[in-house]
Amino acid sequence: MTAPLVALTGSTGFIGRYLLAALTARGYRVRVLLRRPVELPPGISGAVVGDLARPQNMAAALGGADAVVHSAGLAHALSGAPDDDYRTFNTEATRGLAQAAARARVRRFVFLSSIRAQTGPSAPGILTEADAPAPTEPYGRSKLAAEEALAGIDIDYAALRPVLVYGPGQKGNMAAIMRLARVPYPLPLGGLAGRRSLVSVESLSDAVDAVLRAEGTLRRPLIVSEAEPVSVAEMIGALRTGLGRRPGLVPVPQAILGAALSLTGRGEMRERLIGSLVARAAGLEAMGWRAPVETRSGLTALAQAGG
Repeated sequence: MTAPLVALTGSTGFIGRYLLAALTARGYRVRVLLRRPVELPPGISGAVVGDLARPQNMAAALGGADAVVHSAGLAHALSGAPDDDYRTFNTEATRGLAQAAARARVRRFVFLSSIRAQTGPSAPGILTEADAPAPTEPYGRSKLAAEEALAGIDIDYAALRPVLVYGPGQKGNMAAIMRLARVPYPLPLGGLAGRRSLVSVESLSDAVDAVLRAEGTLRRPLIVSEAEPVSVAEMIGALRTGLGRRPGLVPVPQAILGAALSLTGRGEMRERLIGSLVARAAGLEAMGWRAPVETRSGLTALAQAGG
């Protein structure tokens, strides 16, 4: 039988680059959708150049495709972007691409949403898909709006909500944590008790494969997370282990560290360092999926590889 053909957006981004390699390695034929001509990586089945902000004519890109994996969008790290940009690139482009996929009779649309479609930077308790979504900033609201747009289109879809993603070439918060781990001095972070769920690009690509292969109808959001949450101190300890160093973490009380961050205008950083955001991949687990990577060993391996 002919291998399934997947149309992939965002193949030049942090997650998209890994998905391209992982899907190809798993036997899929992959057609990449590009904003501009670039040197094409090996192993792809074709490429189409187009603008996702104007996806009215995607017949060439989607013709014959069995599925779309949509990982392109305006990243959360671009915190200064206007609200309209998030709506254009994250909501309207997703809506237009999904409508085009429905017209092309694509079997399934896999949308890389975000845990921030469901919550702010921290949350009480353990989040699952059963919790009502409550995004707190334009990025998360634009992702949730895209999910709601998919629900109104006649196509089977899965809106994956990954927690904080780590892996080679990582950006944003995980890149900042890696920079902290590389600092050659003790850090006053040993007293942080807040815990965070993470997911590696390897585990995320495994979840994408799981929903591409799933039988029946999905049409729902699915959290993607590795099983055991970790504290910031444990993250840095695991990374420093991979760097061949001791953790070097001094247990300064959370209250003192939090007050110092608040006084210096770093309130969001305070919430990220001290608050917890634990999520369970309940929907995927019900489908039989388990993350193939354990977070602490994944972080250690990342640092060992020079991540």
